[in-house]
Amino acid sequence: MAPPHGDKAAAEFSDESTQKRPISNILFIIAMQTEASPLVNKFQLTEEPDSVFPKGVPWVRYYGKYKDLNINIVCPGKDATLGVDSVGTVSASLLAYASIQALQPDLIINAGTAGGFKAKGASIGDVFLASDVAFHDRRIPIPVFDLYGVCTRQAFSTPNLAKELYLKIYQILWEDYRQPTIRRIEGE
Repeated sequence: MAPPHGDKAAAEFSDESTQKRPISNILFIIAMQTEASPLVNKFQLTEEPDSVFPKGVPWVRYYGKYKDLNINIVCPGKDATLGVDSVGTVSASLLAYASIQALQPDLIINAGTAGGFKAKGASIGDVFLASDVAFHDRRIPIPVFDLYGVCTRQAFSTPNLAKELYLKIYQILWEDYRQPTIRRIEGE
């Protein structure tokens, strides 16, 4: 989740209490249930029988505790007509929004996309921290609207997380019709 736009909104959103609060509620968003299965099994999570999500959506939630952490894994489920996983940015963004509203996570992890980054030197199991994200599918050839269409947003700064876990910081660029792209931030 990106910080709100504007300095005043960002300052209000990022008060001292949120900065010092320990992480206790983790949300994993995973596009395919086969990608989620190893984590579901590792953390011995349970599939939620009575969904916190709107009635009729195919979304699936697994939940449980691991040590002192509340773990939630959500997947967009299967397409009712074709039976395939509902992958893509539309289902992912709807699921992410609904999950944030319903579960109020302290940390959100989008897992399972690194396979698309192989050409950039990424491997399965690599972890990326986003400096900023951009979505390039809205092409609006009007001044200022063109910037809005790309929808570049800065992610929350996480220097301690990057330092403690030796993570590299990348820009994440996404388009529905092509593989996602990552760019290493120089000096990170």
